[in-house]
Amino acid sequence: MKKNNNDFAEYLSAFFQKYLPGQRGLSVNTIKSYRDAFVIFFRYIEAKERIKPEKLDFQRIDHHMIERFTEWLEYEKGSSISTRNQRLAAIHAFMKYVLAYHPENLEQCRKVISIRSKKTPVKPPVYLSVEELKHVFQQTDPSNKQGVRDLTLLTLLYDSGCRVQELIDLTWINLRFDKPATVTLTGKGGKSRIVPLMPDTAKIISAYVKSKTTSNRMENVFLNQSSNKLTRSGIEYIINKYVSIAGESMSSIREKRITPHVFGRHSKAMHLVQAGVNIIYIRDLLGHSSVQVTERYARADYKSKREALERASENIVPEISFSKNEQQELMQFLRSII
Repeated sequence: MKKNNNDFAEYLSAFFQKYLPGQRGLSVNTIKSYRDAFVIFFRYIEAKERIKPEKLDFQRIDHHMIERFTEWLEYEKGSSISTRNQRLAAIHAFMKYVLAYHPENLEQCRKVISIRSKKTPVKPPVYLSVEELKHVFQQTDPSNKQGVRDLTLLTLLYDSGCRVQELIDLTWINLRFDKPATVTLTGKGGKSRIVPLMPDTAKIISAYVKSKTTSNRMENVFLNQSSNKLTRSGIEYIINKYVSIAGESMSSIREKRITPHVFGRHSKAMHLVQAGVNIIYIRDLLGHSSVQVTERYARADYKSKREALERASENIVPEISFSKNEQQELMQFLRSII
């Protein structure tokens, strides 16, 4: 039986309106990520396949088209491999839905799902050292309300190791000021975790509370000048502002690309690893899905590895001295192989 040309629109509508929020229970941010993937896919099929999105028949979405789409993303649009993989994951999720509810499309869906994600090179996480972080904090001006807010935001982002969205959604009821001070964060999948805060962080937050004109416990902690909760771009602006100022007098900061994730989660995780904190505790504090995700910070801790190796090799490797002639011969040998 010939399929209706509206199959794709019907499948996609049910996928976003019923399946993702209802059957899968995915977060709003994950659904938005899937939506963005299809918006970009629509742009591709209109620009490269010469098909209007509203005219797209599901049968035309075969594995050849999706392979061309991923190649376009990577080589023409200049997307990173991780972004390419994220877009492909959204299409995979859609095809798995179609396969489950419309099994007559078995072969078509199976071929698209078989398209593999590309391996991404594992890079050590970028982070700020303790000295660099302190220097950024020192650029705020706690003598005015905006400076107090910004210092509180930067301090809480780092000390709690929270995600940007968790900071955006934070309300006053999520903060506990009595000892021990804590913050309750709600992360991916609606999972909540309680994170302890350092006494100095609690003091900074208390100073910020005194600058507020409202006592509404359900109000968002960080608001913009329009009294609306800060956006992701707003937080990025605040971080970039102080990082830029700090970089003028500390060159090591200028050499790094500091995102909110780098400023908070990466820096906090690396400092905990360097302090010898158990990796299971770090996993729970950051709200990682598995300890394998957290282990990348331990693998990147070159300083602790080097110090451990140096301690292990003390008084084991014998000292050796060269005569002047031997030194010259050694230098000639080294020049010949360089």
